Amino acid sequence: MSEYDALKEEMLDTDDDFRRLHEEHQECERRLEEINQKSFLSQEDEFEQKRLKRHKLTLKDQMHAKLLGQQQDQRVSA
Repeated sequence: MSEYDALKEEMLDTDDDFRRLHEEHQECERRLEEINQKSFLSQEDEFEQKRLKRHKLTLKDQMHAKLLGQQQDQRVSA
């Protein structure tokens, strides 16, 4: 397991905000999979798909920023 993965696991266990972001990210992923299973996407489905992809990227950026901040805090403490 990489240092990044270990830190992510630690944050999932200890940081409620990070865990909430991760769960929301996972929910976006599940919803996108549901949409992608359809053989035909309505205009509403396409709009929802684009919205979910943007939101998922925003969540990922927020999680990454929290991980980097935590990683920097650990290095300063060491």
